[in-house]
Amino acid sequence: MTTNPNSAPILFDRALLAARQRRAARAPETFLMERVVEDMGDRLLAVNRSFADVADIWSPGGLRAPFVDRFAKFSHVVAPETAREELGVAPQSLDLALSALAFQFVNDLPGVLAQIRRSLRPDGLLLAAMIGGDSLTELRQAFAAAEAECEGGVSPRVAPFADLRDIGGLLQRTGFALPVSDVDRVVVRYANAFSLMQDIRRMGAANSLIERRRTPTRRSTLLRMAEIYAERFADPDGRIRATFDIIWLSGWAPHESQQKPLKPGSATARLEDAVKRGTKA
Repeated sequence: MTTNPNSAPILFDRALLAARQRRAARAPETFLMERVVEDMGDRLLAVNRSFADVADIWSPGGLRAPFVDRFAKFSHVVAPETAREELGVAPQSLDLALSALAFQFVNDLPGVLAQIRRSLRPDGLLLAAMIGGDSLTELRQAFAAAEAECEGGVSPRVAPFADLRDIGGLLQRTGFALPVSDVDRVVVRYANAFSLMQDIRRMGAANSLIERRRTPTRRSTLLRMAEIYAERFADPDGRIRATFDIIWLSGWAPHESQQKPLKPGSATARLEDAVKRGTKA
């Protein structure tokens, strides 16, 4: 693992990732992106305000969604292909920042979130979805077991994913007000592990870790991985399960009109009194 000038660890080969995502963009959108786009549209409808200057931040292939036609100005911010992850957006120039399935490949997520926060005008909104949590835990376990058995060691194959609680904390640390994070768990069934891996490649999400193995995986290891996957994570009909956790995050650039939490000790009602009233009811 290497580090960048800001001391954040460099996990991903951004140039390799960009090349794979460009190839993937030529194909129809995958089921995960379709799900995220639909959910993002629903979430925006629930926000009772309009947005003029809107940017898509690094979504693979660019965010293609019917709801973008509602915005007066909409632009795509292309992801960098180097370790220096500069947003390149002027401070306080956006009312809304959107991102779909990009942040899981960011080396310095706190730094990128801080840049987005600065790019938003007061009361501007960030709404994003990223892969996280226990995503692909089945594939990770099957590969680890197969490599330990066939090769006597384990190599990095599935990227580390952020936890839901970590994301909520990051939003607060980078200056967002009213931060919210939640997870949408999707369990997808495949004929076998190789069908899952093919789908991952179609998403442009194959292994792009800096410390990935640079030599082809042994055929015997791949076959054993598929066997272990089927033994541990198959349904009675023989199809395997794959978990995808889509973490949603949103936060606002601070503004005086927003609700503020009460200061400690400023409450006008005691918890004891509320409990007593609830008991009498």
